[in-house]
Amino acid sequence: MIHPFRIEVPQAELDEVQARLAATRFTDELPESGEDYGVSVGRVQRMVEHWRTEFDWRALEARLNAHPQFTTEIDGQNIHFIHVRSANPEALPLILTHGWPGTVMEYVDVIEPLSQDFHLVIPSVPGFGFSGPTRDKGWNHIRVARAWAELMSRLGYERYGAVGNDGGSIVSPTVGRVDPEHVVGVHVTQVFSFPSGDPAEFEGLSEEDQTRLQFLQWFWENMGAYDKMQSQAPQTLAHALADSPAGLLGWMGQLLGEELGLDWVVSNIAIHWFFRTAASSARFYYENTRAEPFTEPTTVPIGLANFANDFQSIRRFAERDHKAIAQWNFYDVGGHYAAHEVPEIFAQDVKTFFAGLK
Repeated sequence: MIHPFRIEVPQAELDEVQARLAATRFTDELPESGEDYGVSVGRVQRMVEHWRTEFDWRALEARLNAHPQFTTEIDGQNIHFIHVRSANPEALPLILTHGWPGTVMEYVDVIEPLSQDFHLVIPSVPGFGFSGPTRDKGWNHIRVARAWAELMSRLGYERYGAVGNDGGSIVSPTVGRVDPEHVVGVHVTQVFSFPSGDPAEFEGLSEEDQTRLQFLQWFWENMGAYDKMQSQAPQTLAHALADSPAGLLGWMGQLLGEELGLDWVVSNIAIHWFFRTAASSARFYYENTRAEPFTEPTTVPIGLANFANDFQSIRRFAERDHKAIAQWNFYDVGGHYAAHEVPEIFAQDVKTFFAGLK
């Protein structure tokens, strides 16, 4: 069964979060430390103040409720999704998957340009946002991919493409693995292929790829605390995040910079707050760390759009894991949330990729 869905957070919950924000007890920090030790007090204060005085949850509800939304149960889990049909009856369906700490907000800015050419299915990953908390163990990228294949089948789509960002760039290629007879191609904004440890992989590596590899090394050494914590002990962290909107802003804000716009940042985090998915979204990392690794490369055509201020993909390693790379584009603009930051460029890259597969 598929049920219509509207976002309608009770006023009492809006009032409660305002009281919590107003009562925030901010932590101390060392003088002139900036963000050397993590997200600064000043940044958390700005996010708290924005949520308290400028952010309009009802306006966000109205924006999202302007699109058809539904829920359905798959594999025992509630699944929320936006479903926008193109005016073109021959349009190719796409399923677009967000990551952490994102939500369906990652793709709202490209609904209009993409729906000119595609039917769009934009689900909330189980344990994220409007899908609500997961109810049992094992919701890793493989289980999510199987749920997506079932969702597209349930919607009557026999041929479709998969699009992903962040965690969605892990889920979407897996959709191609579990449903290859129906998936025509996979478009991602990161290819998470790393050195295997074989020294031969580094021989003749271009200067550009060496620079990308150095960036990856820097990122994991300096920005990877969230990954380690959520992969090992997400529940330990969750007690604080579930009780403090300021704490949730600080934790999720480490990957949602102010350059994205405070309203968009708070929108994503508020969705997690009101739908109580701080813990379950973090568990996605724990489950993925323990998922059975694949031993064979993907065979469905894959396309990459890599943006400037983001994880840098290296083609040599990608070709080891994906045997049908059909498009590989780098852009000197945008960042990790390209569909929000540079929606026109992102949408055109998606259109070009799938047009090339016809």
